[in-house]
Amino acid sequence: MVCCRLIVKARIVLLLLGVGAACIGCQGGGGASEPIIGITSVYKVEKNGRASTEVDFAYVRAVSENGGVPVVLPTIDNERTIERYVRELDGLVLVGGDDIPPGAYGEQPHETVKVIPQQRYDFERRLIAQWLDSGKPLLGVCLGMQFTNVAAGGTLIQDIPSQVGKQVNHKGYHSVRIEPGSFLSEILGGESAEVLSNHHQAVKDIGKDLKVVGRSEDGVIEAMERTQGGFGLFVQWHPESMSMKDTAHRDAIYGALVRACKSRN
Repeated sequence: MVCCRLIVKARIVLLLLGVGAACIGCQGGGGASEPIIGITSVYKVEKNGRASTEVDFAYVRAVSENGGVPVVLPTIDNERTIERYVRELDGLVLVGGDDIPPGAYGEQPHETVKVIPQQRYDFERRLIAQWLDSGKPLLGVCLGMQFTNVAAGGTLIQDIPSQVGKQVNHKGYHSVRIEPGSFLSEILGGESAEVLSNHHQAVKDIGKDLKVVGRSEDGVIEAMERTQGGFGLFVQWHPESMSMKDTAHRDAIYGALVRACKSRN
């Protein structure tokens, strides 16, 4: 699998957002129908102090190839910027990354925890809270699922190998059981799936207005859905990275997000 990375300077991303806002304005007038979908990013600071915003290009491709217009969001912890994201974007993808500070859910850190930078934590915490209130379509992937659960008052398993076991390889392909009658089973067309994961943490106690719709064989929660407030799907695996092996799986999930955005316009 080829891993492409997109490194975007903040001023370029904000320019793209401006273009996206114009397109959204056109939608209201019966113009363009492609929804503008924000994609969160990974914030990194090098030893020389230089900061960058980057995202695996697989997220961008998954949105674009399913009919959405992807816009990468820099981690700007500014109320005005966050409010504009929430107001003008049609949908949101929360991407993967390192770990949420365990203090956010009232625990001391396990020795394996590697927390995300404070700037990313502060930004996404506020963005998720406001986005959930908006009721707009939301897809959370890996950390994005965990972060949403914590933002909704839930907790996490801090290290699966030491706290659950090694029965399932959560850093590769494995099977997931999907709840019958769930939206996820509907879009995937079945009650099981082979998925590609890369994580050592997982949801433990479920947050408000969320429900479990998928588990791996060791009982680890692999998927959740919102119970209130519109489209909200959260998966512990990486469907965008499965395109080389299972494009249909990727497109079922990202296509559902795009369709949910279009249905609101």
